[in-house]
Amino acid sequence: MRLDLLLRNARVRTLDPDRPAASAVGVLHGRIVGVDEDVTELGARTVVDCDGATLVPGFADAHNHMAWFGLSLAELDLSTTASMADLYDAVARRAAGLPSDAWVIGAGYDDFALGGHPDRAALDRAGGGRPVWLKHRSAHVCVVNTVLLDRMGVLDGSVRVPEGGVVDRDTGRLEEQAQGLVKALVVPYPVEELASAVARAARHYAAEGLTHVTEAGIGGGWIGHSPVEAAAYQLARRRGELAQRVELMPASDALHPLRGHPDDDLPVGLDLGLTSGFGDDHLRIGPMKVFLDGALSSHTAALTEPFRDHPGAGYLQDDEETLRALVVAAHRAGWRVAAHAIGDRAIDLALDAFELAHRLRPRHDVRHRIEHAATVRPDQLPRLAALGVVPVPQARFLYEIGDAAADALGPERAATFHRHRSFLDAGLRVAGSSDRPCVSTGAPLAGMRSMVERRTRNGLVLGPDERVDAETALRAFTTDAAYASHAEHDRGRIAPGMLADLALLDDDPTTVPTSRIDDIEVRATFVGGRCTHGAGNLDDRTTGPPLAQGGAA
Repeated sequence: MRLDLLLRNARVRTLDPDRPAASAVGVLHGRIVGVDEDVTELGARTVVDCDGATLVPGFADAHNHMAWFGLSLAELDLSTTASMADLYDAVARRAAGLPSDAWVIGAGYDDFALGGHPDRAALDRAGGGRPVWLKHRSAHVCVVNTVLLDRMGVLDGSVRVPEGGVVDRDTGRLEEQAQGLVKALVVPYPVEELASAVARAARHYAAEGLTHVTEAGIGGGWIGHSPVEAAAYQLARRRGELAQRVELMPASDALHPLRGHPDDDLPVGLDLGLTSGFGDDHLRIGPMKVFLDGALSSHTAALTEPFRDHPGAGYLQDDEETLRALVVAAHRAGWRVAAHAIGDRAIDLALDAFELAHRLRPRHDVRHRIEHAATVRPDQLPRLAALGVVPVPQARFLYEIGDAAADALGPERAATFHRHRSFLDAGLRVAGSSDRPCVSTGAPLAGMRSMVERRTRNGLVLGPDERVDAETALRAFTTDAAYASHAEHDRGRIAPGMLADLALLDDDPTTVPTSRIDDIEVRATFVGGRCTHGAGNLDDRTTGPPLAQGGAA
């Protein structure tokens, strides 16, 4: 047997309990065939001397927004803007370089850093008469200027504010479902434009060692960009520009009643009855995304107790019965459900809906998910475990918005913000994710550091008892993320038969000082044994035909 690829002289962290360490890995037809003595004497088309670098399973991001991130790379980046004056100046500079009818679109502003949200009157002045649309870092709030409020029909009252949304006409701030009013003016995006955005994101992700991502909401609602959004991923794949394996979560707004046989019990779904799992190893349909509440940073998360720094306790995206019925219908139709639930009230609703769904139609090992699960109470932990739910928190939020969370929740609740250790102690698997572009960096290594440290930007440690060690953090972004996608038998470990999705690092994240984890360089990334990043860095240590510069198996 002749291998396609042999990686040797590496420090291999296999995450395989049967053989946790190795120094060589052999690949054939996109899968790992063996390690060390099982492969070192075999011939190989390409041999890479890793020069002592650390080889780990390729990283996964169990919750990100790939197309949105790719689009944001072409928008005005407001994520590092430190004052309102700087924000208005940035808008004015961008506007000055655009045609008089062009939109000024910015993303990532942080009201905590700015001391508030931008104001539409100031945006009118900065935009010079152009439409201005600025998106909050959470994606659950945006601000528009007067031009857009008028186009939306908000000022004359000709348009009704959607249920689960809020419009502040004085400031131009739109919350939650109300954002669909401005988005309706620009969607659907052309498939060509979305495919290019996906390709931009894919190149960025490959440089961070990402080999699998879950796109958390396409096709509908305020999160989607086109009713035919999956076609953009298919186009990027055909072009060889989809450098990660991608799992697509259709937004629940894309569901519609199905007219199948009554015995099929498929009340709602996508055309042809497609459900979670349709597709292949490179591009497939994942869970159905259902928004139950908003976000903590926008004070729209649904809590059982009020915010400490803001009136009220947030709100749900619709009435409880409607949301519960939607989750149950998706479960009955064969979907895995990914319930967006940040506040503990929304988490209660998700658990109630999952429990009812299983009672009406028992399904084994479904692995419904709760996206974010940011404020889980102690009494909710055993319910999560009993239902086999996978929590998908974002540890990097501890650094990015942890200080604001501490103000919003108070010390007791902030200590459990984006839990980790207590999930594991309850017998749950925790999938690593970023929610990018809702964070300034979505790099997996940065997420791992936050899992270990739980430190905010200002140095506050939130819930030290929820910290985990570096190897557990590595597993979250590899084996546990694979588990969340029902893919643990295909990826997340370096073992015979697994997909050859690998990341070559210049140091070991499980042994370096914690403060250095996110400084580790990703030397190369492999998907199915093909190099999607870093091929040039390996050429002088490679024999045989050159490694592929892009694309994936």
